[in-house]
Amino acid sequence: MLSCSSSSALRLQRSSAAAARGAVRAMASDGGVKAPAVAAELRNAGPEPKRFTVADGQLGTVASAAFAALARLGTGGFASGYSSSLVPDDGASSYAVTSVGGRKVAETSKVGTFKRPVKAIELYEFQGCPFCRKVREAVSILDLDVTVYPCPKGGTVWRPKAVALGGKAQFPFLVDPNTGKQMYESDAIISYLFNEYGDGQVPLALRLGAATTITCGLALAPRAGAGSRAKPSKQPAQPLVLWAYELSPFVVLVKEKLSELELPYEQVTCSRGSPKRQQLLDKRGHFQVPYLEDPNEGVYLFESTAIIKYLEDTYAA
Repeated sequence: MLSCSSSSALRLQRSSAAAARGAVRAMASDGGVKAPAVAAELRNAGPEPKRFTVADGQLGTVASAAFAALARLGTGGFASGYSSSLVPDDGASSYAVTSVGGRKVAETSKVGTFKRPVKAIELYEFQGCPFCRKVREAVSILDLDVTVYPCPKGGTVWRPKAVALGGKAQFPFLVDPNTGKQMYESDAIISYLFNEYGDGQVPLALRLGAATTITCGLALAPRAGAGSRAKPSKQPAQPLVLWAYELSPFVVLVKEKLSELELPYEQVTCSRGSPKRQQLLDKRGHFQVPYLEDPNEGVYLFESTAIIKYLEDTYAA
């Protein structure tokens, strides 16, 4: 079974599960957590971003999160059809990884030719699950924006909602409101996403069966289950917004905190080669992830250490 299951998974009768579906959807869209509104003005609640720097005392933590890039050979870092090239640096405010000697590294991909979901795909998962990581990598490769409902072990917010929707505590669990699909099993979810929102070709690194699952587990091992257990929290009225992609170790650290606090968030995926990197550059004058917006407090933040502290101060109970 290619998923993470709770040993005490609730077994609901079909009739009660069906009755719960409507109530849960109503809570997720009309009450409880509402769809995020675009804030007219957000203030910077953190430091200015510093590229390629690690906060004091955080080198070991970041290194343990960065191990995933080695274990997974970079999977989840590059959008489908990624390519890069050296082009003249004309001084224009266009995104580039770096520039030197009058030239800059421009990145592109083919995700702009793929079908995009009109409504955000919903993903119930938790950070320390290797099966969930597989799906997160697929989301990054396809450059898909998703609404994430963290379901860590012991969680009382979104885990019960996922059970009510699907009938069992098994993760990842995907809901696509565009097609009406509800799915368990990581391999089935990945195949569905590439067929529906990609070119139908699942990358080799995601279709090696047990080898994929084992290496995803190895990628998470240095983090020792961080993000897998729920901690008491105060829920926001609206989901947070996180610009992110799976391969960034700084993103991993923020997602672990979001997961353990069960904080829902809209992920704006911006893998290498994503056109959304230019959007963030235009919006804030910088591209750097993680980048967090909180419409509930009217703030935005760069820098993983500052974001984690903000989440703790604002939402930890």
